Amino acid sequence: MIFRQAVCVMAAWLVAACAGAPVPATTWLRLSAEPPAGSAVAAAPGTVAAADDAVWQLVLPVALPGHLDRDTLFVPQGLTGARVAPLAAARWVEPLRDAVPRVLREDLMRALGGRMVWWTPLPPGVLPTRQLRVEVVAFEIAADGRALLTQARWSLADVHGAVAPGVHEARLVTPVADAGNAEAWALAHRRAIAELAARIAPTMQAR
Repeated sequence: MIFRQAVCVMAAWLVAACAGAPVPATTWLRLSAEPPAGSAVAAAPGTVAAADDAVWQLVLPVALPGHLDRDTLFVPQGLTGARVAPLAAARWVEPLRDAVPRVLREDLMRALGGRMVWWTPLPPGVLPTRQLRVEVVAFEIAADGRALLTQARWSLADVHGAVAPGVHEARLVTPVADAGNAEAWALAHRRAIAELAARIAPTMQAR
């Protein structure tokens, strides 16, 4: 009986403590379809001319590191950055596994002067002749907490095998002015995708 009373008292204390503790408001972050002002694809859209009649397909999924499956934005801790901690109460409103290919595709079409880049499911009658595959190897905050580091590889292939696949790689560093601001980090992620699209687009037209 005494033990049961003690458990009830402890439970009541925990409920009261939790009720009294302030709950931080969640900051919901998203990657907008529109590129940020001043970014590579926003500053000069359509600068890569459509040089041929290739029908491009962005093959899904766009590979991302597994830790990005979480909706939390993590910031490195310590000298090496091997230890991370969530940034306040910031959360991605859309999984990055969905948001990154959606935004990348929009930026690619913008960089290609409005040229269509298809993805699955393909509409009836659309038969791609070229395929783009993208792998994002790194998409993370630098150890010093001052920049977003992006490393990506992509391959370009002729669906009929007439041309050997071309493989490319880019390493991007996107600085952040306010490292403690979740919105600033969301903007850095968006700028990085725009820059990646600006790097990929010319290689698509060079084949």
